[in-house]
Order: sequence, then C-alpha cells, then structure tokens
Amino acid sequence: MDELVYFYPEGHEAHQEAGHPERPARIETIRQWLQEAGWWDQYPHLEPLNLSMEFLSTIHTPEYLKRLEKFSGLALSLDGDTYTTRASWQLALNAAGGSAAVAGAVWRGQGQRGFALNRPPGHHATASAGMGFCLLNNIAIAAQYVLKHPLENAPNARKLAIVDLDLHHGNGTQDIFWERNDLLFISTHQSPLYPGSGSLEERGAGEGLGCTANFPLPPATGDTGYLTIMEGCILPLLDRFAPEMVLVDVGFDPHWRDPLGHLRLSAAGYGTLISRLTGWADQHCDGKIALFTEGGYDLEAGAACAQAAVAALLGQPWEDPIGPSPRPDGESWWMVYQKAREIWQLS
Repeated sequence: MDELVYFYPEGHEAHQEAGHPERPARIETIRQWLQEAGWWDQYPHLEPLNLSMEFLSTIHTPEYLKRLEKFSGLALSLDGDTYTTRASWQLALNAAGGSAAVAGAVWRGQGQRGFALNRPPGHHATASAGMGFCLLNNIAIAAQYVLKHPLENAPNARKLAIVDLDLHHGNGTQDIFWERNDLLFISTHQSPLYPGSGSLEERGAGEGLGCTANFPLPPATGDTGYLTIMEGCILPLLDRFAPEMVLVDVGFDPHWRDPLGHLRLSAAGYGTLISRLTGWADQHCDGKIALFTEGGYDLEAGAACAQAAVAALLGQPWEDPIGPSPRPDGESWWMVYQKAREIWQLS
C-alpha cells in the first residue's frame, strides 16, 4: 500500500480566463511547494477514470451535462463568475475522474491517504447548474463512485462523510445529497458570504434529515474557533454517523491572507484540522481519508495550507512559513458553537 496517492490535473492551464481569481497558478504553486518539501515525486500520481455519462448522470442531470459540454465548446460563461474555455469540458471530466480515482484507490487500500488537486473546482455545482467557478461536483462524484459504482475487487461503501472546509458553503454538494442517508455532509464556512446558504437549521430532508450539518462562522473566527468546533461538534458528529471513509474538501481560502474572506485561519491551524480528521480516520475507518481541492486565492497561503495538510496526512513535522494572523481572533463564533451543540444535542 502506498502511503499517499495524488491526482494532478494535466493540461489544466487550458482552463483560464484573464484576470479571474480561479487560475492555474493556484495549483502550480501548490505543486511547487509540495515538491520543495519532498512530498510530490515520491508518491504515485493516478490517471483520471473515464466515467460514463450514465454514471455522471447519477450526480448531475443529463440536461446540465449536455449544456456544460455545449457551452465549453463555444467557450461561453455559465454565469457572471463561472467561465468555460474550449478545453473546460474535458478538463472537468478529468477532475471528476481524478477525484473518483483517488477516492477509489483509498477505499480499496491501494493508498492509505489521497489528495486530488482539482481544477476546475466543484463544490458549488448543483445537480442542474454550475456556479461559483465550479463545473462538475468533483467530491460528490468521488463519493458516489465509492458508494454506487461497481468497484473492482472491493464492495461499495455503505456510509461516507464529506467535510467541507472551504471559505464558502458547499451548496452544490449539500443539494446533491440533501435527501440521502448514506452520506454525512458537514460544512464550515464564513457567513454571511456567497452563496448565502448553509445555515445551522439546514439539516437535510426526507431520509437525509440529520445528514447535513452546517457551521456558518463569523469573520475573525480564527484557529481557536475552528479547533473548538472541530473537537466539540464535527468529530462527535462523525462518531455518531460512523462513516467508513472521510472525504475532505480543502478550500484554502479561510486563510487569513486570502483576499476573498475574513476567517483568519492560519496554515498551521489548517494542518491541525486535517490532523484531527486524519486521527479520527485512523481510529474509526482504517485511516481512509482523501482530500480534494476547492478555493484558495492567495498563492503562498494556499500552498502553505496544502503543505500543512499533506504533513498532517503523513504524520510529518511542519513549520508554518507565514505564521498566524497579525490581528486577534474574534469571539462571536462561540454563539454558533453553542447553538450547534444545542441543535445536534451534543453533551
């Protein structure tokens, strides 16, 4: 078994728009920093799976898939924020297939941990629409692959968890699994902020009631607030749901230097969060954990967070080259923490 497996989106530079914050340098800076740390070349890089339209249609509607392919062929934008190029359709398929490859490899035991460096990103893409820079919902497709796709030499999982640590609420992932009870979706995100969803009261519906948990965090939450919510809410919810594998959407935009947010998380704090989730996976699901990139728009901050995350996956020491926020953490996150524990009846 390999200690870590990667997916790297070959050719992703063809998906770019001048002046747009979702740009190739985000992934290339991460790759460079992982190489410099000695955590890149020594681990396998998986090829993306060729996923059928029939399978992708279990996550996205056939109408949306056709629309996305058509818009990409014409290099049209899906909305004011979400561009395509003529390469975007194939690159979106590659990101989805790479995510499924990483999740499948970890589930089958080919890799102990996994890290998919995805472009285009995915967690805002709903079943029927791309938005917020996102085209196909990579982590939802990865989860569905492990849960429902016929797997070689392995049974399907019965229950998974997705923990979304992006600055923004993963509205698309929540929407896709809203009425399902085979996946626990947990999101920490700044509120108020785009896309405006993800309140504490949004908990799923039908069979999925109680399988969605949101932690809308105020600006200046910082390392202390994040770690308290991880220890006091997220890990207890994982205990209760008992997933067989943990998938983590690692948006690096909660970092204090990111231009789009104000949550003031440090790279060291980000690494601590991944360390806690990795430790939980070691204790409860044979160490099965995989990471999937989303946002993060300060290049050095995103790369530092990625280094911290990989160090946590590998159990390696690491020092934060950027350091903590120069401004003090706020305290209003405590109200969210108390209310969440009340809603979820966490003693």
